[in-house]
Amino acid sequence: MNKIENVSRRGFLKNLGFSSGALVLGVQFSALLPIPKALAQGLIATTDANKTSFEPNVYLTIHSDNTVAIVVHRSEMGQGIRTTIPMIVADELEADWQKIQVIQGLGDKKYGSQNTDGSRSIRHFYQPLREAGASARMMLEQAAAELWQVPINECQAIKNQVKHAKSNKIVAFGDLVAIAAKLAVPDKTKLVLKSKQDFRFIGKANVALVDGKDIVTGNATFGFDVELPNMRFAVIARPPVLAGKVKSFNSDKAKKINGVIDVIQLDDLTEPAIFKPLGGIAVIATNTWAAIQGRDALEVEWQAGEHGNYNSSSYKQALAKSCDNPTADLRQKGDVSAAFKNANRVVKADYFVPQLIHAPMEPPAATAHFHDGIIDIWACTQTPQSAQSNVAQAIGIAAENVNINVTLLGGGFGRKSKPDFVVEAALLSKQLNMPIKVLWTREDEIKNGYYHAVSYQKLSAGLDSSNKVIAWQHTEAAPTISSTFSKGADTIGFEASLGMIDVPFDIANVYCGAGKATAHTRIGWMRSVTNINHAFAVCSFADELAVASKTDSKDYLLALIGKDRHIDINKENAEYGNYGETLDKFPLDTARLKKVLTQVSNMANWHSNDKGKLPNGHVLGIAVHRSFASYVASVVQISTNAQGKIKLERIYMCVDCGIAVNPERIKSQMEGAAIFAISLAFYGEVTAKAGVIEQGNFDDYPIARMNEVPPIDVQIIASDAPPGGVGEPGVPPVAPAICNAIFAATGKRYRELPLNQYGII
Repeated sequence: MNKIENVSRRGFLKNLGFSSGALVLGVQFSALLPIPKALAQGLIATTDANKTSFEPNVYLTIHSDNTVAIVVHRSEMGQGIRTTIPMIVADELEADWQKIQVIQGLGDKKYGSQNTDGSRSIRHFYQPLREAGASARMMLEQAAAELWQVPINECQAIKNQVKHAKSNKIVAFGDLVAIAAKLAVPDKTKLVLKSKQDFRFIGKANVALVDGKDIVTGNATFGFDVELPNMRFAVIARPPVLAGKVKSFNSDKAKKINGVIDVIQLDDLTEPAIFKPLGGIAVIATNTWAAIQGRDALEVEWQAGEHGNYNSSSYKQALAKSCDNPTADLRQKGDVSAAFKNANRVVKADYFVPQLIHAPMEPPAATAHFHDGIIDIWACTQTPQSAQSNVAQAIGIAAENVNINVTLLGGGFGRKSKPDFVVEAALLSKQLNMPIKVLWTREDEIKNGYYHAVSYQKLSAGLDSSNKVIAWQHTEAAPTISSTFSKGADTIGFEASLGMIDVPFDIANVYCGAGKATAHTRIGWMRSVTNINHAFAVCSFADELAVASKTDSKDYLLALIGKDRHIDINKENAEYGNYGETLDKFPLDTARLKKVLTQVSNMANWHSNDKGKLPNGHVLGIAVHRSFASYVASVVQISTNAQGKIKLERIYMCVDCGIAVNPERIKSQMEGAAIFAISLAFYGEVTAKAGVIEQGNFDDYPIARMNEVPPIDVQIIASDAPPGGVGEPGVPPVAPAICNAIFAATGKRYRELPLNQYGII
């Protein structure tokens, strides 16, 4: 159950047991990809593998030995998805958890989207997986009814068995496979899903992490752990400046290192970067250390190219200037100019978030074996389908001949959804005709990765005589993720939907705009994406307005949010993406936002920072933010000492993510998000000089240490709303809550990150 099973495409159906009398159900995700009308029913039961090859699908197999195989088509990187997906299926199926076999799906378009990013795994697949389990359960109950010649309503599935209520007869699932496989699949409209009160797994905290034991005992397989016979190891000297080129290098000196077997120059990168390798020189050796030593001996001379003039300090100044000249109007509501003229006073503030990097504990790694016209790959990837298509294009073979085996990921945060490292391994394996493992070192990842965009933001608010905000203006300049896919793209677009144009405040006059910003590094999405920048600015600014109005921060936030309502940003001259969801199903609901805000303040015993009710030197800061269709509020308690140093004492978090499928994993994701946010708030900063990234490891790009992480209390709001995201929404409100607490303690407002530059920790 805890073992990742990597199987070839040719052996996949065989290993699932189609040839041994198995009931197989394919789950159709018609909302993700167009499908033939004949398949719209969504489920097929058969023992004939040829009849289950429709796409896209996820397979549920019930074996005659009474085991239940569930294929997990998403990537496991600590969020517990290899536990949560089986929980959903097993609950509706009425399976015995001890009979579940979890199988990791290969990269294949038949599964629908396998991109494990955007906090979408449960949001997109909760309902289809429930329907798959329920359909199988109803077929098994019907099979038992036919076996016993009794009415189906007298048969009930319970823990891998079907029981006849009147006679107390019991039959195992496995003994019903042959009969069930011949039955018609229940029409989707006639499926009977479980009632909430009947759930055994969904919403319960009684399911252990599928991979937990193997992870803590060192038996789990991560990208770095893959070993193949006759495998060789490769590290790559990549250009220190984006799209730089090789001028010269000393391959002879590298080959003198014991263990080095080859040195290969890769093709130079031609922008746009997309998911292509960066180029450079690959050193192949019999072990990793020899490959690294060989790379160090290369004596490479580089030609920097057009990005060699990128310097962080001057770039920051250019972004600030660009904010004053927005070239893209992103949201316009009311008459902002007139409202500012009529305002009793205007409050302004600038906010800056530097360039950041993911820094997962496990850097990227991929192993490739090209043979017999096909290529087998093992990789810690978040996007096996993208890896498959990019490898196919790079080495010139059909996608169906690229087998992507997904290992466990030692963290991802969005970095491992870019398969450039997988393509590197594939190119080298094909050229050398042997198994090759490409390993990125920590320095490789920080100096040559995909970066979270640096951002400069300017906010202004016009207040009337009663301190109500009547005008709101928000401009930003930041390099766009689109620049990675289209050279020359220089203005944020979809990023504005991530916490900028969707500010849920009840303000009559609003303007949001963006200035131009040329990208000089590969820009990619990182955990919670530009919600990091936008929540930091918006939640900090809201606190500044509360202070300016001499109002309690929590009360002022509630007033800003206003009455309970659903907001349609699209009606305010904006293009709002809503994380790819419809506003009908996932509305921007201010009542839910206020509820988490109120609840987290209750958790923290919020009392307007009355120092008489907190330990001496302790204060609170608060923030709230909606992202990925979920709502999270945070209160941070800090203390200060005589030297002006601060310490995080406690973090309170309240989340409304709709239906909470796996509460234990939701809590762990909130805790992990808080730690991730602490690292970014206090230490996160990537800088460049002459186009070269200056940081390289945890000594100059630190992450929070254990002793710096306070107790984290998490509460989950009970909800029957559709499941929202979980992995990312916990990050955005933490940094502004920290800064708001610091202001409450010291009277100093920090509008630029990271905080370690101020000497307060």
